[in-house]
Amino acid sequence: MSEIIWRGVVMGIGGTILMDIWAYILHFVFKQPAPNWGPPGRWFWHLPKGKVFHDSIANATPYKNEVALGWFMHYAIGVLYGIILALVVTPLWFAEPHFIQPWIVGIVTLGAGWFLLQPGLGLGWAASKTPNPTKVRVLNLVAHTIFALGMFLSALLLAG
Repeated sequence: MSEIIWRGVVMGIGGTILMDIWAYILHFVFKQPAPNWGPPGRWFWHLPKGKVFHDSIANATPYKNEVALGWFMHYAIGVLYGIILALVVTPLWFAEPHFIQPWIVGIVTLGAGWFLLQPGLGLGWAASKTPNPTKVRVLNLVAHTIFALGMFLSALLLAG
């Protein structure tokens, strides 16, 4: 069981790293905003206080380490998703990984962003309160597909 967990950790880290590389490609090549993990860090900081949904996370009390907390939670959640993938596939999958299983996990986990994090930050359900919700949703879908690709590639490396 511990080997499966470690494989999940590796897949989660691999997926998150590839997702971050994609975000920086979007930033440097296509001039999209750089990733800012401060608002999610602030959101996570307020969760234990019982505040899940904010009208605007910018109006919530700041936390001096919110950027670090946001980055940490970004990777912790990526690892959690990798472990979930490792637990739902059969042990035989690790010998010959296929992309469909990580991609399903990547698409399912998109729901956490659309229906928990984004409304929690005050962006509305599935970014409905942003200036261009469709663009945000498409970018989210691509990012989670890239995350799935990173988990898949990590599984291939583990399969040797």
